[in-house]
Amino acid sequence: MKKMVRDLPWVLIGNFMLALAVAMFILPYNILSGGVAGIAVALQPVFHIEPTLMVNGLVLGMFVLGTVFLGKDFAVKTVISSLVYPVYLTIITPFVPLLQLDPILASLYGGLLAGVGIGLVLRTGASTGGMDIPPLIVNKYTGIKISTLVLITDALTVGLGLFTYGLEAVLIGFISVWGTSFGIDKMLTLGGGNAKAVQIISEAHAQINAAIQSELDRGTTLSDATGGYTGALRKVILVVVEKKEYPKLLELVNRFDENAFMITSDATDVHGEGFTLEFKV
Repeated sequence: MKKMVRDLPWVLIGNFMLALAVAMFILPYNILSGGVAGIAVALQPVFHIEPTLMVNGLVLGMFVLGTVFLGKDFAVKTVISSLVYPVYLTIITPFVPLLQLDPILASLYGGLLAGVGIGLVLRTGASTGGMDIPPLIVNKYTGIKISTLVLITDALTVGLGLFTYGLEAVLIGFISVWGTSFGIDKMLTLGGGNAKAVQIISEAHAQINAAIQSELDRGTTLSDATGGYTGALRKVILVVVEKKEYPKLLELVNRFDENAFMITSDATDVHGEGFTLEFKV
């Protein structure tokens, strides 16, 4: 419950950014952007359904699909987006000013803004609904990166517009697809530099290991190593800490062994207890 309360503002902000991108850049310029907005734009000349109405219908349909394949937990996390996003889009569309932009710029910035919004929501373990649900379903069964799957799905969606808008509109749409994928990927990996993986080799490994667990409250892994020159057996401590904890780790190690050998690297793919069980930091 605490996590849901903590994540709620990000879900609301992410959906607002997505709705703003669609209302300000995608729909006014008929950008074949991918996602439900892209489908609405591509099919509007065929079915003559008002784009906002089609977007809202597709969002609800994808929510049902996600509930079936991703389960009740997904439904609980996504129901807010499936309700809030259509409301946001319906409310802000009449009030968004029409900017006089080149369609290429509208495609680029619309895609980037949408990607950041979607990424904010995905970081919480929820979904914005719509066409990011099929990538989540495929990711569940294959493990392929979500940003890659979104790129493929959106590219196929943009391809629908080839028959209604022509090749030039499709090529402009691919700019939006790239922008969305880029924005999602950056948001999902945001803060990756905040984690550091540290290997420690020391004669005082027992004391250091105990202190890391008691003072930093971080788990450790001990492994056996053999010195390449001396042939001596050593213990190697592996620990992952947040960037802000790193100075304290250095002080802790030096307290027991000023000559300890340490190897430190940025960890951009950490998930699990103590960090996150849903998305990589």
